[in-house]
Amino acid sequence: MTDKATQIAEMLAPTIASLGVELLGIEYLPAPGSATLRLYIDVPTAELDATPEGQEPRSVTIEDCEAVSREVSAQLDVEDPISGNYNLEVSSPGIDRPLFTIEHYRRFAGEIAKVGLKLPHEGRRRLQGEILGVEGEQVAFAVDGVRFAVPFSNIDKGRIVPDWAALGFAPSKGSPSRGKPTKDKASKQDASKKK
Repeated sequence: MTDKATQIAEMLAPTIASLGVELLGIEYLPAPGSATLRLYIDVPTAELDATPEGQEPRSVTIEDCEAVSREVSAQLDVEDPISGNYNLEVSSPGIDRPLFTIEHYRRFAGEIAKVGLKLPHEGRRRLQGEILGVEGEQVAFAVDGVRFAVPFSNIDKGRIVPDWAALGFAPSKGSPSRGKPTKDKASKQDASKKK
């Protein structure tokens, strides 16, 4: 996250937590005329971890997004950390979950991630591979069958790459059937407000 996004996240996290969800991270995208402030919220990790086995864990609803949007809008109007116009978007992480903290990389070890780097590392600015784990301040990936460790401080953006075949949206590898996905496109819960 940028310094501005980090500042806003620290300011908003307690408000969002008071609504029974947690702030995963923020994307602040300045643009001429109107910036975008995108908040990603999720069910608190402790609540997810406490879900009884065999029971479906609670997920973020559109009502959660709307409640966060209302409360955050009021707080931003008072504290005014963004000069000028901006669009506020509140969303669940979705299946292509963004990764904001080193803890996110630790939690999703074993998943495939797509990562952009701030500066080239060993000749790469982008990579896609399995998250092997966190080692100190580095995140290790398996990229093209080779271990590739990156300082977390050099990671600009990261997202989980969904396994579309496992989710039933694409034929599995080696499947003779090719063509259209087997399910409708997944919907993303979103609530927006323009200031």
